[in-house]
Amino acid sequence: MIKAIVFDVFGTLAEIGDRRRPYARLLRLAAQAGRISRPDDAARIMSINGDIWAIATWLGLALSPALCDELADELAIEISSIRLYPEVVPVLRALQRQGLQLGLCSNLAKPYAPPVLSLLPFEFDAYAWSFEVGVVKPDHRIYSTIWQSLALSPGEVLMVGDTYEADCLGPRRVGMHAIHLARNLASPDPRFLRSLSDLPSYLARQAPPSVPQ
Repeated sequence: MIKAIVFDVFGTLAEIGDRRRPYARLLRLAAQAGRISRPDDAARIMSINGDIWAIATWLGLALSPALCDELADELAIEISSIRLYPEVVPVLRALQRQGLQLGLCSNLAKPYAPPVLSLLPFEFDAYAWSFEVGVVKPDHRIYSTIWQSLALSPGEVLMVGDTYEADCLGPRRVGMHAIHLARNLASPDPRFLRSLSDLPSYLARQAPPSVPQ
């Protein structure tokens, strides 16, 4: 029986309206300074519990004051443009009324978490941020963090997200339920959601039939 719903953040609950990509700019600056790019650079950035200046230090960059100001402005603009999708708040309130626990499990850099939390209509029951756990989805440790924080077994938790590998296949490997949110996209999964508005009806179909008294 599903007792908790865990959501991805970007592409699932929220979107960035004005993308400036300050972290991608840091990686380009590091490459221009002679640093060799690595396939896991993005994952490492989202696994470091620090601000953008901590990432610059990790990359070995010594930034000028002017460049620091530019990056700070880009990050501030991007963060201020974060918005929830229109259907999110009604769906979250409906799930809360059903008595379900709610959680977030997301790959993101640390500065993006506080603005996301400020947009939610209420505090969730558990969070697994990549920058706090130290790994990114689909590493099994981030999923175990969330279901253990909820004090549930993995089979009692449903993961909802827009990235098939990270939000569906990864959770299923550790025994969680998962459903793919495919907004205007094809899905490799025969069962998927087009909108979060479809989630309550999906859950109703998964519920066991009531036993006549």
